[in-house]
Amino acid sequence: MDLLDAMQWPAMVITVAATWLVGSRSIAMRRAGFWVFLLSNALWIAWGWHGGAYALVLLQVALVAMNVRGMREARKAWRAASRDRVAQGVRADAARTDRPA
Repeated sequence: MDLLDAMQWPAMVITVAATWLVGSRSIAMRRAGFWVFLLSNALWIAWGWHGGAYALVLLQVALVAMNVRGMREARKAWRAASRDRVAQGVRADAARTDRPA
């Protein structure tokens, strides 16, 4: 078995690790999971191309596109949540300063 034939095993382990990371409550872990998923996609593409599994290659390309889209949408949500927290903090600070001493 050559190196590219054996690549399916690390690709599988990395895919499982990425799935675990993306399922985390931590934003940092989810972001790391995104990059780990891209690594697993690259490994699967290399393995599929080498083995002539072109449907797998196409699937991985589609998954990359969906992962990038998901990350862009998540980034929008994270920014909106951050803005909301800042705005709430400003309102809370204003409410504290409006109280009579």
